[in-house]
Amino acid sequence: MSETTNPATLVVLGGFVLAFIFGLVANKTNFCTMGAISDVVNMAHWGRMRMWLLTIAVAMLGTSLLSYFGQVDLAKSVYQRPTLAWLSLLVGGALFGVGMTIAAGCTNKNLVRVGGGSVRSLVVLVFLAISAYMTLKGLFGQWRVSYLDPIAIDLSTWGMSNQSLATLLAKLTGLPEKTALLATALVLGFGLLAFIFKDKRFRANLSHVLGSTVLGLLVVAAWYLTGHLGYGENPETLETVYFATNTRTLESLSFVAPTAYSLELLMLWTDKTLRVTFGIATVVGVVLGSFAYAISTKQFRWEGFASLEDLRTQLIGAVLMGFGGVLATGCTIGQGLSGISTLALGSFIAVGGIVAGAVATMQYQNWRA
Repeated sequence: MSETTNPATLVVLGGFVLAFIFGLVANKTNFCTMGAISDVVNMAHWGRMRMWLLTIAVAMLGTSLLSYFGQVDLAKSVYQRPTLAWLSLLVGGALFGVGMTIAAGCTNKNLVRVGGGSVRSLVVLVFLAISAYMTLKGLFGQWRVSYLDPIAIDLSTWGMSNQSLATLLAKLTGLPEKTALLATALVLGFGLLAFIFKDKRFRANLSHVLGSTVLGLLVVAAWYLTGHLGYGENPETLETVYFATNTRTLESLSFVAPTAYSLELLMLWTDKTLRVTFGIATVVGVVLGSFAYAISTKQFRWEGFASLEDLRTQLIGAVLMGFGGVLATGCTIGQGLSGISTLALGSFIAVGGIVAGAVATMQYQNWRA
């Protein structure tokens, strides 16, 4: 098999291109989940929140159609596993929400800022990566495995093969699973669209509407890339596998664990068992996409820490994001877009925790001020 037709190469290069576009669009439109929540809490302004919700709606509808037509098997993704580790998801989401608020941005926002010249965000990402890696395989991981992950619900005992809302609907109503999938996606997706576009100012903001749509479609494209184009027979083992993903199954955009794996690759570059994966390629892609936009619009600016207090706060936020992001199996992008696009129950729990943690922290900051 030639290098140009190797599925692993296709997945890695495709992931880089998708993430490059994501970083460029996110920088241009100021896409930021933490900022969207902050706008609602502090100014009662829903513009950026509608942008986030539109991205979710597009990702949800597109991903559900991929699944409905049999292009990807979402039941094999990490989000759809029948074991619902609700405590890890809730606690991890809340800690991530707290961390991203005191660090003034989630993982994706910090990647975008690095592309724009922020040395501060680079330091945040390094500490986030260390914390995430410790939660995956190190000291924090022992706590996760011993105390949080075991508190879970095995949905298979209820006759559910996965944790999709569509599967739950099919179980409760007796509908065929494909019908339940279509019904769930349409009700949630078009319900969101109705709320989003009832606002005249948002409808008139073409940049936000198009930007959100593109970001949502990139999530869908990533599922198709890793779950369809990157799914095939390994010529060495003759097994059917998902190529070039860290989870060894299909993936979409998510940045906490991939940031940790990126740092691991840099530190152990000569370890021939390590490879550039889809996740690592997306981390690089977002930074370079944001950099391309910043340079082309002359907005690239070097940025450091404002003070020692700023450094301390940012590092605490970074550690909380790394720990919480792994516990929650994703960040505002990994769970907030990719996870929710699969209609996974756990993703809604994790996102609820993220929003609750962020809102509580913002209200505390306002009270203290």
